[in-house]
Amino acid sequence: MLDIIRSESRGSADHGWLKAKHTFSFAEYRDPERVRFGKLRVINEDRIAPAQGFGTHPHKDMEIVTYIISGAIEHKDSMGNGTVIRAGEVQRMTAGTGVQHSEFNHSKDEELHLLQIWIFPEKNGLEPGYEQTLFAREDKLNRLRLIGSNDGRDGSITIHQDVDLYASVLETGNEVTLDDVADRRVFVQVVSGELHVNGERLSAGDGAQIRHAAEIVAKSESDAEFLLFNMA
Repeated sequence: MLDIIRSESRGSADHGWLKAKHTFSFAEYRDPERVRFGKLRVINEDRIAPAQGFGTHPHKDMEIVTYIISGAIEHKDSMGNGTVIRAGEVQRMTAGTGVQHSEFNHSKDEELHLLQIWIFPEKNGLEPGYEQTLFAREDKLNRLRLIGSNDGRDGSITIHQDVDLYASVLETGNEVTLDDVADRRVFVQVVSGELHVNGERLSAGDGAQIRHAAEIVAKSESDAEFLLFNMA
């Protein structure tokens, strides 16, 4: 089964400094048919104006992954981390027993474009944690590059849940395949470009919820970037 969430059907918010698209119910956007997909709770596509952002706010019992598409974000948290995360980098914050953090566009001139992802952890009450890693474009080119996993293998960030998170940049006409997913839930989020996933055409901003598929085949119709979640 493959269920497509078209970009234009996502929830949206425009706060002037923040323009957001919500794949699943979030903040003022409520859709009982789109609350979560398996352990995946939030995929927000945010565009943040220069020098703007989110002041200090709390999180608890969630694995938060930030994927920077363009620009850079300045992050500070109650664990003592203060860093800048740039395009191509991925951040994982385990909120666990509770953290507070702030996020601001690091640039005074350029828009920040990112995906923020929330994943339910394997259990509540985890010790808060932080991780940040660069995955260069060349490392994702025409392949599925593992960027997040439960065991942190192959240099991926550690996500405290049974999920393998892949990123890929496909040049036109290239194809990648993920096997042995018949008993798994798979979610594909297109970052840019156009591709076919198991024969269905997806464009930038589109997502696909997939169950009971023996394999996932993604073939680019134009240069495309996407994330793929392989979940229990």
